[in-house]
Amino acid sequence: MIPSLRSLGGYVWKFNPRITETQKQSMRKRMKTIDSNIENITMALSNSNHSKIQFWKNEYPKSSEMDSRDKYTTFNPHYKDYRKPVHRVPKWTKLSFRSNPKHF
Repeated sequence: MIPSLRSLGGYVWKFNPRITETQKQSMRKRMKTIDSNIENITMALSNSNHSKIQFWKNEYPKSSEMDSRDKYTTFNPHYKDYRKPVHRVPKWTKLSFRSNPKHF
């Protein structure tokens, strides 16, 4: 990121207002990897009943079932329309954004 000019107020870091195409592509790739990992784990543990794996399988939608609005934005009560772009969340590459609050 490039700092702004001194005449414009000094050392201010700029953020992209929208998520870039490469960020979206990387996000889709990570989500597909997670989906395949969940599938592989459930197939391997098909005889036993693990509650955490069942939770991921039943409660969280697959990336193909999600709207693009849900993939690239997350709930935030302080933003306009209660949606915050994913890339503005700290450590957004390490978090899951597949669930929203109830009735949202």
